[in-house]
Amino acid sequence: MRIVLILSAVCVLAGCAATPSADSSRTQVVASFYPLANAAEALGGQDVEVHDLTPPGVEPHDLELTPRDIERIRGADVVLYLGGGFQPAVEDAVAGANGTTVDLLPPGAKDPHVWLAPLRYAKLVQRVAAALGANAGPLVSRLHSLDSEYRAGLADCDRRTFVTSHEAFGYLADAYDLRQVALSGLAPEAEAGPRDLERTVDLVRDEHVTTVFVEPLAPRREAETIARETGTRVAVLDPLEGVRGSDDYFGLMAENLAVLREALGCR
Repeated sequence: MRIVLILSAVCVLAGCAATPSADSSRTQVVASFYPLANAAEALGGQDVEVHDLTPPGVEPHDLELTPRDIERIRGADVVLYLGGGFQPAVEDAVAGANGTTVDLLPPGAKDPHVWLAPLRYAKLVQRVAAALGANAGPLVSRLHSLDSEYRAGLADCDRRTFVTSHEAFGYLADAYDLRQVALSGLAPEAEAGPRDLERTVDLVRDEHVTTVFVEPLAPRREAETIARETGTRVAVLDPLEGVRGSDDYFGLMAENLAVLREALGCR
């Protein structure tokens, strides 16, 4: 009895009691961040148990894995992630996975933000469905409807240029004949230099831009500087990377469409 009590105490101190038990009847899926977890949950339903490695409110690029995260990756039936250096810690850990691993970054793509253009996200969804043995049809149909809403909503606008804090919305801009001007590159932690800010101020004035977009998890200082210089406003355009647990992909994309329409003067 004394040995049992000692072992139990050691296990509690080591965190054994906090280890979640997996449902062996469900496919265990590890997804590296929200858009991939969202696709897996929507496709798999009750047949899958999905663990999102990126907690709500955390920037996926900055993710650091815990020992428990690494064990989940090793023990998962399916691991969904984006390669190309989007989340280096995840890419390193995936090398030790025992199940099926799926790199969802399209071959040759340098920009990982494919989920922000509905039809590109639909292709990603089809690949996730293939990995899970699920039917992609209903979700792909919803994404095509969302694409139609974006096309209609952004067809007749006073402006086609929008300014963002970092270069996450290139696919969205390409899909709907818009022009994205970013203060910094694909890495959200990158900072614009003085000349970048000057060029952006001139562009905002020349093209009568009304809004400078920031992201929920990214610094706002540079965008606010431009807004002060040009008399424009700052608004949020969400890249849907580290969303809150209660958020929904289609709801957030609808919000993005609404703020874009207002900023661009769409009818």
